[in-house]
Amino acid sequence: MLKQQSHIVAPIPDELRTRALYTVEQLRERGKADKVAIDQLFDLIVELTDAGLDFFFLEPLRRLNAGSMMMGMAKVGISSMLKGSKMVVHKVLKKLDDRSLAAILDFIADIIHEPEPV
Repeated sequence: MLKQQSHIVAPIPDELRTRALYTVEQLRERGKADKVAIDQLFDLIVELTDAGLDFFFLEPLRRLNAGSMMMGMAKVGISSMLKGSKMVVHKVLKKLDDRSLAAILDFIADIIHEPEPV
C-alpha cells in the first residue's frame, strides 16, 4: 500500500527491525488484545517513534554539526514530544480489541523493510 504513494523513510537499527517483526508475529499468533500484548505493542511503538524522531529532528542537526547547546534544546523538545505521544498512544492502546490489534500489527509490518541490496 505505501509503495504506491509518495513516502518518507527513516532508518532503524537492524536489531530493532528484527525485534519489531518478531513482536508483530508473536502478537499475531496470540491474537488477543490483552494487557501483555498492549504492553509489548506500546513498548514497540515508543521505540519506533523514538528512532523516527531522532532521525527526522536530530540527524539534520548532527549533519550540520550543530553545537551542544542547539542539540540540547532539540533533545529537550523531542523528549517533550515523545512524552506527549506516549500518553496518547497509551490511551488508544488501552481500548484495543482483537481486530484493532491485528490492524495495527499489519500497519507496523507494512512500514518496516529490510535494507535494499547494494
